[in-house]
Amino acid sequence: MLKSKTFVKKTRSGGIMKIVREHYLRDDIWCGSEVCTECNQEESVLQKDACIESNLCSFPHYLLPDTNVVLSQIDILEDPLIKNVIILQTVLQEVRHRSAPIYKRLKDILHDKEKRFYTFTNEHHRETYIEREQGESANDRNDRAIRVSTKWYSDHLKNTPTDEGLKVVLLTNDRGNKEKAEESGLLTYRCEEYVKSLIANPELVDRLALTNDDKNEITSSKVMFPEHLPLSRIQSGIKSGTFQQGTFRASRDNYLEATVFVHREGDDSTEVLIQGLQNLNRAVHQDVVAVEILPLNQWVAPSSVVLQDEGPKEDDVTEEEEAELKRGPSGAESRKPTGRVVGIIKRNWRPFCGMLFLSQIKEATRHLFTPADRCIPRIRIETRQAATLAGQRIMVAIDGWPKHSRYPNGHFVRSLGSAGDKETETEVLLLEHDVPHQDFSQAVLSFLPKMPWNITEEDMAVREDLRNLTVCSVDPPGCTDIDDALHCRDLPNGNQEVGPCWTNTQFTTTFYLMDECLDEVGVHIADVSHFIRPGNTMDLEAANRGTTVYLTGRRIDMVPELLSSNLCSLRSNVERLAFSCIWEINDKAEIVKTRFTKSVINSKASLTYAEAQMRIDDTNMNDDTTKSLRGLNRLAKILKKQRIEKGALTLSSPEVRFHIDSETHDPIDLQTKELKETNSMVEEFMLLANISVAQKIYDEFSECALLRKHPAPPPSNYDILNKAAKSKDLVIHTDSAKALADSLDAAQVDGFPYFNTLLRILATRCMMQAVYFCSGMDSDFHHYGLASPIYTHFTSPIRRYSDIIVHRLLAVAIGADSTYPDLMDKHKQSALCNNLNYRHKMAQYAQRASVAFHTQLFFKSRGILNEEGFILFVRKNAIIVLIPKFGLEGTVFFENKDKPSPKLIFNEEAPSLTVEGHSFNMFDKVKVTISLDASNVQHQKIRMSLVEPVICGVSVAPSEPEPEAKRAKLDR
Repeated sequence: MLKSKTFVKKTRSGGIMKIVREHYLRDDIWCGSEVCTECNQEESVLQKDACIESNLCSFPHYLLPDTNVVLSQIDILEDPLIKNVIILQTVLQEVRHRSAPIYKRLKDILHDKEKRFYTFTNEHHRETYIEREQGESANDRNDRAIRVSTKWYSDHLKNTPTDEGLKVVLLTNDRGNKEKAEESGLLTYRCEEYVKSLIANPELVDRLALTNDDKNEITSSKVMFPEHLPLSRIQSGIKSGTFQQGTFRASRDNYLEATVFVHREGDDSTEVLIQGLQNLNRAVHQDVVAVEILPLNQWVAPSSVVLQDEGPKEDDVTEEEEAELKRGPSGAESRKPTGRVVGIIKRNWRPFCGMLFLSQIKEATRHLFTPADRCIPRIRIETRQAATLAGQRIMVAIDGWPKHSRYPNGHFVRSLGSAGDKETETEVLLLEHDVPHQDFSQAVLSFLPKMPWNITEEDMAVREDLRNLTVCSVDPPGCTDIDDALHCRDLPNGNQEVGPCWTNTQFTTTFYLMDECLDEVGVHIADVSHFIRPGNTMDLEAANRGTTVYLTGRRIDMVPELLSSNLCSLRSNVERLAFSCIWEINDKAEIVKTRFTKSVINSKASLTYAEAQMRIDDTNMNDDTTKSLRGLNRLAKILKKQRIEKGALTLSSPEVRFHIDSETHDPIDLQTKELKETNSMVEEFMLLANISVAQKIYDEFSECALLRKHPAPPPSNYDILNKAAKSKDLVIHTDSAKALADSLDAAQVDGFPYFNTLLRILATRCMMQAVYFCSGMDSDFHHYGLASPIYTHFTSPIRRYSDIIVHRLLAVAIGADSTYPDLMDKHKQSALCNNLNYRHKMAQYAQRASVAFHTQLFFKSRGILNEEGFILFVRKNAIIVLIPKFGLEGTVFFENKDKPSPKLIFNEEAPSLTVEGHSFNMFDKVKVTISLDASNVQHQKIRMSLVEPVICGVSVAPSEPEPEAKRAKLDR
């Protein structure tokens, strides 16, 4: 049956266009039930025995939720208990338009065969399709469509062969929809009503999201916050300039303070300071909000105090807390634009990890949840299993934040495990940093090549055969995802034949006269793009993940392991597909010729940095691999010298390496990573390849090349570096990267060899974040840290999706592959870059959190240690100390609520802190005790206490060394 809808549309040129849309209706759409004998279905989804213990429904039944139930109660639908659910096409389409994250979760449920969720295409079924009536809203039409489909299902299944009669239960929280359904004789319940009727499932009740009625029940009558303005007023206010739109970022150290980043055209942005609970007005970290800038006389300076929400209080903030905000610089120069939140444009809520703060009231069901992320406010939830959840890491979702409530209301989602457990804490940090870490789906795995896999004759016909070259890889110990390999060989003088050379799918041979000795150097990168084709499920999954995430003792792969550790990994003595960048380079490390080719290689050795260094240093070794490494190392040193002369920065960041017990997987030793010449050797040629490829893809595709830039820091970023240098009577020039590099090279203090490293660590903190961008959407390509006019990422496609895109661009540029629309669309490339930047940033944060957690585990087993360190930063009431031995930073506080505070004098200009007459300056050497403070289970931290210099009433005695027997036992 064919329905058609005709309407007219005005075109841009002023003409009238008639549009006819055809809508096909069918009689042969299956109901999906096992009990049905009418539908000629090949495979049924909904079970015959659809029983679940319920006080309301003692008979077999299917559930049919409306759109709002799916949107608000997705946590309930995900529970393993809930099965045999009909999802109408009407509902699926509405959810898709209203919430992309929930739509994805719903699709995941539909793909899970164990859940027995069935999609019924009611919009194309002749008996369930309805037209929108005159004067009827789209929402009312959809509600009616849901009722019509429920009625059809009820009638369709009425004459089934089951003894007790199978029924369909409509779940809706819409009062009007429920009343109309009941008038039509349909079996209808509110979602909460149905869930609470389920027998012996208290956890499921806790997962109920609060409805508006529930929210009103648990809030006080006192209005705590101003009303949020409606979206229409916000939009007109933004248009007129009365309000500003920006991203709300809560302070981690002060729960009464936040900053809104207002983005304007180009890279211009403004920070608006928000102080006080009423001005924060229920905004949550990462929400998009509308702010009103306060008059100039109400502008304030950021508070310099740490203020944590200490737990349940009356529904207001004490005067003392508000007064604490005033403890900060009061000069006009330190004041910032200050505002207040007037409305929420977009909530960016997600399920939050944390722990339950149990109510002091006996048998209470309402408790406060404390998120692991200090940027998130406490959340009030209702649960009947508080005693069970105490000491557990749990997930909670926010349902809303009424103006009468000090805290937002939410509901329990699920338990993650015991706090402090290694697996639980790893799960928490992955969830908190939004790292996709679920197993790859069957849809993704279906695009993997069938095993056994071999390079075919067709592959060899379109690739250059480089298997005869002495190629080797150099990586960290234990590396299985080997992205890159290198080779270096001498080219003889005179009439040199270079070839065969791959150009535009043709092999060519070039002859020319040479008067100087040349080396051929090749960087060979795993050809991941051969296995991951554009647009398939595996490609979409890799694009979403963006990067491989390396945690301590665990790796979260971007692509399935068959590719990352096997077929794409350039392991030794196996033939692998590669994308090669090959240069001819003279003795001055000047590039004479560059070419790119798809290739086949056979690596002769997979070495660690230490093994490669040993080969280079051992004069008795003269095999082809060692000669290749020595040639690479010689050229790399010249390349690095040239980069530094151009202004490339050599910065420093303390990195640590854990030695993990093979049985318990606990850290048994912690030390800073030692870098060798071979680290620099590999880095130089990876940089050279990235720069060469960046120029090639930009020359070919000036509008859609995926590049990477590193913006120059604003002058204010260098304030702390300049103050630190000034304290040692040195001057750091920061007007260019070259000036900064030269200043850092010259910054030396007699008798203090570690000073220059400390200064470079500080300079690293001044830098901006490097980001991916699309060449057609930006004009500033410069990479500040590398002093390069153009740069990209080409060398790690196993672990970075950006490199896969660059491979595809380069393949099209040399005629080795075909293009596709998204690759040439600068807007889609730009959107992809935004996701890659976000994933890269979150991966870095997750990695740091993993290092911090394993550092805590290490010190938990070590007790109290005495170590020497250097002051990195000076604060009003504390010093931040770096321990070079462990690459560890910690804070020594001089104020303790358990004992009288010493006399403190803070000089912000120096900066310095005088404690009981003793002055502490940046880079001063101190001795501290290091231990684990586990008093707060959720926020365990490394505690440092001052040992030397000795200050009466402030310093502590050094800890006694552990007995050798105990230490040996720990180290086993």
